[in-house]
Amino acid sequence: MTWWATDDEDDEPEYDESSVRVRPNPKGNKPRTKTRPEHEDALTGRILSVDRGRYTVMLGENTPDEHRVTAARASELRKHAVVTGDRVDIVGDTTGADGSLARIVRIVPRTTLLRRSADDTDAVERVIVANADQMLIVVAAANPEPRIRLVDRYLVAAYDAGVSPILCITKTDLADPAEFLSNFAGLDLPVFRSREDHMPLAEISAALIAHDTVFVGHSGVGKSTLVNALVPAAHRAVGVVNTVTGRGRHTSSSTISLRLETDAGRGWVIDTPGVRSFGLGHINTDNILKAFTDLATVAENCPRGCTHLPDSPDCAMNEAVARGDLGPTGKARLDSLQRLLTTFAAGPTY
Repeated sequence: MTWWATDDEDDEPEYDESSVRVRPNPKGNKPRTKTRPEHEDALTGRILSVDRGRYTVMLGENTPDEHRVTAARASELRKHAVVTGDRVDIVGDTTGADGSLARIVRIVPRTTLLRRSADDTDAVERVIVANADQMLIVVAAANPEPRIRLVDRYLVAAYDAGVSPILCITKTDLADPAEFLSNFAGLDLPVFRSREDHMPLAEISAALIAHDTVFVGHSGVGKSTLVNALVPAAHRAVGVVNTVTGRGRHTSSSTISLRLETDAGRGWVIDTPGVRSFGLGHINTDNILKAFTDLATVAENCPRGCTHLPDSPDCAMNEAVARGDLGPTGKARLDSLQRLLTTFAAGPTY
């Protein structure tokens, strides 16, 4: 430290700039900055699967350069979930060579996001898949017995996400599904019937071409069997139903996108683990009504706060159906809508 005495001994010493000591950076790191690189050279790909922090990404989809790479999330994405179906921008080693590792730096804005919660009171969402535009609900006619409430919950989640539902009922050789299917007569819901000696693969494949379709279903209903039939290279594990409990054993442990190849075109099958419950804690009930476009128009005349349930006073939909204004299918569609709304309001009883 350098200072000079003045004529007045009582004066404070004067300092110059050399008196300031700068603490050295022991790590030799550059100062942190909030500025992040633009990554203008990033390539965009599709997330096919996720395994313990490693992501399988398809680059150059439907081009001669189509290939898969393994990637990890960049540090700036550590608080953002990256899921199967996401479109992401990646940098680094994108060759796909053994031992190479690219880096995910951006998530492309999603078109849809299918979610569930552990139960209806759980605020934590479990993201299932991104960017799917169809949901194929697989349910067995018997062994295990079909559960209307669980299928209703799949439908609610699909409508909330803006995803079009399809229903495939398996094991129709064991029981007649007519009574079960009557519960969905009021919905614009395509239905495929499958039995042990005949799986309508051509019809189902045609419905999947040019779509990203997420497969969901209770354990043991034959979902993995159907996936293997549609995508023979999938080799998804197939389980059996416990004869004592009537429950299926979980066989698919992760969500994975599988390429569907047909003479008529391509599509994506997104297989998910079987679940026995499907929480709806994150659902916006307004989105359920939006899926019923004809009823939603009538509901615009409902009083504020209308629940649209059968006992709701002055509900415009109830009154329109009573007058016969909605035609021969109006009552069935309103019944279906009200059952879905009741399912959501009733809480986590499966």
